[in-house]
Amino acid sequence: MQRVGILGSAAVGKTLAAGFTKHGYEVRIGSRDPSKLKDFAASSGITAGTFAEVAAWGEGLVLAVKGAVAEEALKLAGPANLRGKLVIDTTNPIADAPPVDGVLQFFTGPNSSLMERLQAAHAEARFVKAFNSVGNARMVNPSFSGGRPTMFTCGNDAAAKAEVARILEQFGWEPADMGSVVAARAIEPLCQLWCIPGFRQNSWTHAFRVLWT
Repeated sequence: MQRVGILGSAAVGKTLAAGFTKHGYEVRIGSRDPSKLKDFAASSGITAGTFAEVAAWGEGLVLAVKGAVAEEALKLAGPANLRGKLVIDTTNPIADAPPVDGVLQFFTGPNSSLMERLQAAHAEARFVKAFNSVGNARMVNPSFSGGRPTMFTCGNDAAAKAEVARILEQFGWEPADMGSVVAARAIEPLCQLWCIPGFRQNSWTHAFRVLWT
């Protein structure tokens, strides 16, 4: 995979677009309204387009929108433009309601996940969950004194997960494959856990790390 299409014009999308560019990929970035990306495209040299244009161009895609609009964004991208492609799913099902004692509220329950909904709606795409359990400032080649942090992944396609693992290693992470798409039920709530120190103590500089024996 050499051509990467980023679907999303906010901080996560821009961060990952710059990160893939840094690591030698061809990158385009998409938005419902590409004019919002005019300044970013000018400063970064990354071409901007509509969701459909970027999805059609990319050999692989990164879904980097608010969870509440993820399903709509993929519809705008076009099901035919997703077919057979790796889609790195960075989204979390964060509700519009405010956090409760630092805990984000989700619009999914404990026995479901947003990624499962997306995979069910686009059965021929190859979704892999990643980049959802850390802030955008540390998504690309983070530096921690304790060593490489862990990024948890899941998905139904082994080859797609292997490709994401390779990308994560390039981006300075230790990938940890948690199994099929069902594991998103456990991985998406890591966003809630990661955010608690931020909301309660204004500390946003951490990441998860698994210690293996």
